[in-house]
Amino acid sequence: MPPVFRFAPSPNGYLHLGHAYSALLNFDLARQAGGRLLLRIEDIDATRCRPEFEEAIYEDLAWLGIAWETPVRRQSEHFAAYRAAIDGLSEQGLIYPSFESRAEIARLVAGKEAAGPWPRDPDGAPLYPGTARSLHTDARDRLIGQGAPFALRLDMAAAIARAGEFCWHEHGEGPAGATGEVAARPEDWGDVILARKETPTSYHLSVVIDDALQGVTDVVRGVDLFRSTSVHRLLQQLLGLSPPAYRHHPLIRDDAGRKLSKSTRATGLRELRAEGASPVDIRRLVGLP
Repeated sequence: MPPVFRFAPSPNGYLHLGHAYSALLNFDLARQAGGRLLLRIEDIDATRCRPEFEEAIYEDLAWLGIAWETPVRRQSEHFAAYRAAIDGLSEQGLIYPSFESRAEIARLVAGKEAAGPWPRDPDGAPLYPGTARSLHTDARDRLIGQGAPFALRLDMAAAIARAGEFCWHEHGEGPAGATGEVAARPEDWGDVILARKETPTSYHLSVVIDDALQGVTDVVRGVDLFRSTSVHRLLQQLLGLSPPAYRHHPLIRDDAGRKLSKSTRATGLRELRAEGASPVDIRRLVGLP
């Protein structure tokens, strides 16, 4: 079977040079391997994703000369698949609801930090310190019945105990030069959120389900997602999904060394095209032949 690659942007802004690099790299690798390239629209965030941004993605990619298979998978059309995965994890006793607001969690963290350093995840956010994991079932049901907002979290300790040790195969290069067989460390992320009351999925869950359902064999994405792979591999273990191979590539950064943002107009594809840049110019700017 030919390898399957994918490019999976979110339509919450216009594409920039960093997106161009990742899309072109996936396209080039798929061609070189005689494989397939899929386009996936990751639009689970209904408050930020907009139709005009999605249309701009198609326009920008076509202008770059990238061809992809159709139909395009849009995550907002597949919530049922994510709910089924949540149900499966819940049946294993690995999911619990937490009811604290962000402000309440911040206060809990501040209380913990008053007694000493509190652990943070690889992105720098404090690990969830709440007590919702130990709430009695009756209390949980009462809060849910009252319409309280909640997040569904993975009981990380229980999940790791069930999954055991595992790794992934890294074809790129992660932090500190990590490559080859990389041991997963999902515990670094604490009890991650997998869904919310109003949205039955999260990035971590939906990306794992989509890659499996679409038969993706090679995940090529930015090194900023390297450490998230530990969570993705854990979910694959728990849900009985075959893992793809991973290749994390360097990020395109601005003159100050910062990761590009969709609000960075100087590196936006639409702005560069309006200034007369060609697809060949874009390849040169991102360092691709």
